[in-house]
Amino acid sequence: MTSVSTEIEIPSPISADKVFKVFNDFDNIAPKVNPDVFKSIETIEGNGGIGTKKIFTFGDAVPFTSAKYKVDAIDTNNFSYSYSFFEGDSLMGILDSITHHIKIVPSADGGSVFKQTVIYNCKGNDKPSEEVLKAEKEIYEKTYKAMEAYGAAHPESY
Repeated sequence: MTSVSTEIEIPSPISADKVFKVFNDFDNIAPKVNPDVFKSIETIEGNGGIGTKKIFTFGDAVPFTSAKYKVDAIDTNNFSYSYSFFEGDSLMGILDSITHHIKIVPSADGGSVFKQTVIYNCKGNDKPSEEVLKAEKEIYEKTYKAMEAYGAAHPESY
């Protein structure tokens, strides 16, 4: 089995704990701030903790309709969160899963750095194209920045 990974790193003036709180509200915020990508995110099993399963319904800006994922790990003390897509057309017929590792790292200036590693676990030797990887990375970056702006505009919530 082959794998391909993408790294995303975005500095933020917002503290790690606040960014983590905003990110943990992804299901509610992402469809509001990026509806062209995320139509809805619905919990289908669990209470939000490890093992929870959710279904994404994607918007018109992406070539996929839906995907299921499960929460693999949450570490609130270290501001980290991991989840894996395991079903849906976002696997492009060539992937077993897509694993996301999120870590919010505090920075010396009181802000933080959002770090995301995306690992595409391939069924065989076929891999997502460079164009697909680039487009997905841009979506992740755009969504993060929109969520960060939402959190900043609603400080009473986070």
